[in-house]
Amino acid sequence: MEKDRHKRKFLNFILNPISKIDSPQILEFGVSERGMSTSIFLDLCKKNNGKLLSVDTNNNSQKFEDLNWQFINTRDDNFEFIEKFIDKKLDVIYLDTIHKADHVEKIIYNYYDKLKVGGFFFVDDTSWIPYSKKNRKDHFYMEVNNHETFDRIIEIFNSNSDLFDLEFSFVGTGIAKIHKMSESSLIKKKKLKSR
Repeated sequence: MEKDRHKRKFLNFILNPISKIDSPQILEFGVSERGMSTSIFLDLCKKNNGKLLSVDTNNNSQKFEDLNWQFINTRDDNFEFIEKFIDKKLDVIYLDTIHKADHVEKIIYNYYDKLKVGGFFFVDDTSWIPYSKKNRKDHFYMEVNNHETFDRIIEIFNSNSDLFDLEFSFVGTGIAKIHKMSESSLIKKKKLKSR
């Protein structure tokens, strides 16, 4: 069993459902110093004749040399610029850049229509549990931030539950999986009314 929580989360929750996609078109926001997600996505693209488009503000253009890979050195919310590079509907969108709720919402609403029906939108770092007080990553800001992001994704789902399925994994720092089920565009989120 994979001991690295982040890698285990990635392999089980992301790679398993997308591994059989033929000619996958993948848009990745965030290329880490380690480059783990990029490397795994690239292996899948090489195996299944796909294309990976990675976006980051850090210039990681030399990190990988691969014909299946294109790197764009910009912010993930530079929408008009990035859209010039998207020539087909996407099978996978992976968001691992700014983990603030407002930013995550903005990215989901902007790129969701670029996703094929049956495609997946993954949002990394949605669990606050490891950051809670006296837990292994004890960090006030990250605890609040990830909890707000989790709640925001639930609010988006609350208004759009007929359009996509939603699952969460709490392995490591958590991840959300949105599985697009309809061609319809997302409608504006609404807050859940708590008792």
